[in-house]
Amino acid sequence: MLQVPFIRENKALVIERLAKRNIDATQMIDDVINFDEDRRRLQTELDNTLAESNTLSKEIGNLFKSGKVQEANVLKGKTSQLKEASKALSEALNNKSEALNELLYKIPNVPHEDVPRGNSDLDNEEVFKAGDIPKLYDGALPHWELAKKYDIIDFELGNKITGAGFPVYKGKGARLQRALIAYFLDKNTAAGYTEYQLPLMVNEASGFGTGQLPDKEGQMYHVTEDNLYLIPTAEVPGTNIFRDVVLSENELPVSVTGYTPCFRREAGSYGAHVRGLNRLHQFDKVEIIRVEHPSKSYQALDGMIDHVKDILKELKLPYRILRLCGGDTSFAAALTYDFEVFSTAQDRWLEISSVSNFETFQANRLKLRFKNSDGKNELAHTLNGSSLALPRVLAGILENYQTKDGILVPEVLQPYTGFKIIN
Repeated sequence: MLQVPFIRENKALVIERLAKRNIDATQMIDDVINFDEDRRRLQTELDNTLAESNTLSKEIGNLFKSGKVQEANVLKGKTSQLKEASKALSEALNNKSEALNELLYKIPNVPHEDVPRGNSDLDNEEVFKAGDIPKLYDGALPHWELAKKYDIIDFELGNKITGAGFPVYKGKGARLQRALIAYFLDKNTAAGYTEYQLPLMVNEASGFGTGQLPDKEGQMYHVTEDNLYLIPTAEVPGTNIFRDVVLSENELPVSVTGYTPCFRREAGSYGAHVRGLNRLHQFDKVEIIRVEHPSKSYQALDGMIDHVKDILKELKLPYRILRLCGGDTSFAAALTYDFEVFSTAQDRWLEISSVSNFETFQANRLKLRFKNSDGKNELAHTLNGSSLALPRVLAGILENYQTKDGILVPEVLQPYTGFKIIN
């Protein structure tokens, strides 16, 4: 959530940057400033009314002590009026504050200056590419056909048990999936991230804290009776560890990693581009999360990008990095880089990771602060990234490592799988 003082002091900049998201925020920003002026006026009136009431209360006490009962009773009538006025002002102030917060919840984060203008993923900027695209044998198959051929993922069984988008991993497919999870976690903990096992459901406050609510509630599975949400990513419970927390400056940075299944409704998507593992309702993901000092968060973002690059280098998968345009940047992010692996059998790029800096946007919602060197509370910066999302990584491995004799296992994963080939 944007801070009102920042909006007031940088009105033109906020409107200009939000235009990168293809949003004309002029009216919203004017409304924020007007609501805040009304709120401050009501607060001043309330403070003055309460101060006057307190002064009169002291005078009444002195008058009673002096035996001036009649004069004291006259002033008591005035204090009753002041109490009624303060009650009305307090109610008006609460209503205005709630209206202001409701408006602030609807305004996305201000994009970083490096975010390019654009409407969709077609306008994202490629900033890095690495890895050799393999030349496959004639008759190479997409991963959903490979899964069926080697009996390692059963999409039809998942459809029977639950529905489309809930695959069942079997045999060496399940082992390879587990190997990837263990490998990602080991890489992350070796890099200094502390591993957490996190809840798979969160409450409404957690959804608001990281920006999924009210922006993405239609994409989340909602347990209505208990008002809980199945997590769309470990970012949500992982970042909410620090909700309403004040850290000391020397505790920064805080680094968290965790593996969770993730759940996304992803309604209305059909066609070959979403076949197999390309888009699922339930999938596994390993996440990295950082809480950083504001002066060091973009250095940390670069470090997270290098960390994911190192993983893909070890997996020997061809990949590229995109800087997302304003129209494709998530509601809460200030700057996002997407990693995509090349699927040779499908002849297309598949997104496998997003690494983002949210600056103070999530921290303001979470009330996540640290005590700075001056002893004052200051909002931290939050960052997160997929390290990595498994379905499309697995799709990339199955398709890029396939041979006529079977699917080879990346060398770095073989100590985890206990086998070198799926055949």
